[in-house]
Amino acid sequence: MSFLMLSAADVALLLDASGPGLPRVRHFGAAPGTDDGAELLPLLASLVPAPPLLPAQGDGWYGRPGLAGSRDGEHWPVRWTTAGVDVSAEPGRGGTVTVTAADERAGLALVSEVAMDAHGVVTLRHTVTNTAASAYRLAGLVCALPVPARADELLDFTGRWALEKVPQRRAFGHGVWSRENRRGRTGHDATGLLVAGGAGFGFRSGEVWAVHAGWSGDHVHYAERLQEGAALLGAGELPEPGEIVLRQGESYRTPLVYFTWSAEGLDGASARLHDHLRAARPLPVRPVTLNNWEATYFDHGLDRLLELAGRAAAAGVERFVLDDGWFRHRRDDRAGLGDWYVDEGVWPAGLHPLAKRVRELGMQFGLWFEPEMVNPDSDLARAHPDWVLGHAGRLPPPHRNQQTLDLARPEVYAYLLERIDALIGEYALDYLKWDHNRDIAEPVHDGVSGVHAQTLAAYRLLDELRARHPGLEIESCSSGGARVDYGVLARTDRVWASDSNDALDRQAIQRWTGLLVPPERMGAHVGAPRDHITGRSLPLAFRAGTALFGHMGVEWDLTSASEAELEELAVWIALHKRLRPVLHAGRVVRADHPDPSALLHGVVLPERAVFGYAQLASRPESAPAPLRLPGLDPAARYEVRVAGPVPGSALMPWWASEPVRLPGAALAELGLPAPALQPASVVVIELERV
Repeated sequence: MSFLMLSAADVALLLDASGPGLPRVRHFGAAPGTDDGAELLPLLASLVPAPPLLPAQGDGWYGRPGLAGSRDGEHWPVRWTTAGVDVSAEPGRGGTVTVTAADERAGLALVSEVAMDAHGVVTLRHTVTNTAASAYRLAGLVCALPVPARADELLDFTGRWALEKVPQRRAFGHGVWSRENRRGRTGHDATGLLVAGGAGFGFRSGEVWAVHAGWSGDHVHYAERLQEGAALLGAGELPEPGEIVLRQGESYRTPLVYFTWSAEGLDGASARLHDHLRAARPLPVRPVTLNNWEATYFDHGLDRLLELAGRAAAAGVERFVLDDGWFRHRRDDRAGLGDWYVDEGVWPAGLHPLAKRVRELGMQFGLWFEPEMVNPDSDLARAHPDWVLGHAGRLPPPHRNQQTLDLARPEVYAYLLERIDALIGEYALDYLKWDHNRDIAEPVHDGVSGVHAQTLAAYRLLDELRARHPGLEIESCSSGGARVDYGVLARTDRVWASDSNDALDRQAIQRWTGLLVPPERMGAHVGAPRDHITGRSLPLAFRAGTALFGHMGVEWDLTSASEAELEELAVWIALHKRLRPVLHAGRVVRADHPDPSALLHGVVLPERAVFGYAQLASRPESAPAPLRLPGLDPAARYEVRVAGPVPGSALMPWWASEPVRLPGAALAELGLPAPALQPASVVVIELERV
């Protein structure tokens, strides 16, 4: 078979396997309207040059090579010969293509695995094996797919601690636009999703292509356009020199790289990725979670925590998580990290009194860990200084008073597995908050860079704990959103999008993180009235209305809250629980709202929908723009009503006084008259099909 096509959900990937080299990717994007891709071959072959599955100069590709490496200074350009192509596919249902190839002169063998799921998401990975007697030093192996000339604009993301996922756009011109991460973890400034599309594409309009590397260590995302007209998006791991050396018979396999396409703007691409993640690992109902960190910090007085738990349960919280400070010597962030034993001085009866009371109140119990890190001022570091990831005899630059443990050392891995496993068993933990609070500097393992081995060891540890405790849930927190990727999400149940609970910043952070992460996997907490990071004071209705649209939680000292505040919080939590079947299962939609001072977004199911209209700043016009609600069935009629508390200062339109029934087409095209809101206000709108 010389022509292969994977297709599903109006997406197609067309491969020209006429050989003798690797199959060439002739098209990735909209389905071409035929199940017989072979009839398109003459047309496609006459269009823009098509790169092979793994671009190489020997195939006439003069851009960034898919594979880079050498043998003791010798460089043999690779020219693959395909040995076999295995196809398992059904038109319209996706499938897989596995290509085996080799270059005997270069002493390398290759397996390329391409898969398309039922939602049109393509995953690609390569495995290269050294078949020669001499060692092969792999410098890079990436996955890439082509995009057409009309994709002439790029969107990616940057950010910092407490302000992640800041978008940035640029023209997609000639050359390479590369985002490289060498922080040892995904990073606050990681792009997450690199998008190419037609100029001006938005959430609801335009054709877009996107790529994401499912890897939690050093990585690269890039876009490249050659003078010959070919262009592509690619991603993969970013190894340091000497980090990956393949002896004869040894292999290296790339992380999975995810590609998506949409003719319906960013929302269409995002929906495919959400559907892919949901299908890969469905989750149970997401419990409303209280984390005590910003409530008590290192103050672990039992009476105070019991009172906090009582107030949380009364407000409707379903899970209580005890954060940093419960283990030996941990009275601040300068000592104790790595000593994973309950501090007998603070907890003479262990954590049992708190865990018992939490469960009596009907809540689950969870615990914070930072397994990959250690304080130099700890029993562990004093007993095992050689366990630190770094040069022997020289500590890496310190940060946050901590260093990184070398998880790839068997004795380090065994210690962490035993300690965490024992604590899960002793306290029947329902939940782990798994933190990772620093970038990794000078990560030397056995004389070479250790990020690759460190990342795989962290994955193994997560996998083993889940295998031993099938009901356990794990949150990936990395000083906020510094480890948000599909590599860690394959092993965890949610991510902490940011350490900032400031609802104004959170509106944007959650909006853009949500391109990759569906709401039920994105932690979103109601913080204190005055935010602990920005110092900004915001009303409870705005804080709760922002957290409503994620995996809702609370990070606020409820012992300091008034009875009126507790009652209002309980109303919002009850609303979240009632709307949870929609919020955590529907399609996320984001309006391209014309007012830059406001955001309009929602979650839509065939029978129900929930929208949030948030006023972030003062309006540039005297009257707010109409609310055009995207994603609804234009042929259906909907009952529209306000859900949840309304800001006292809001001027509400006529439709808010009682439910009204309107056609989906009218709601999408004409819209609703918008409430007139003050800055830092939100109104929740509920729709039900009638």
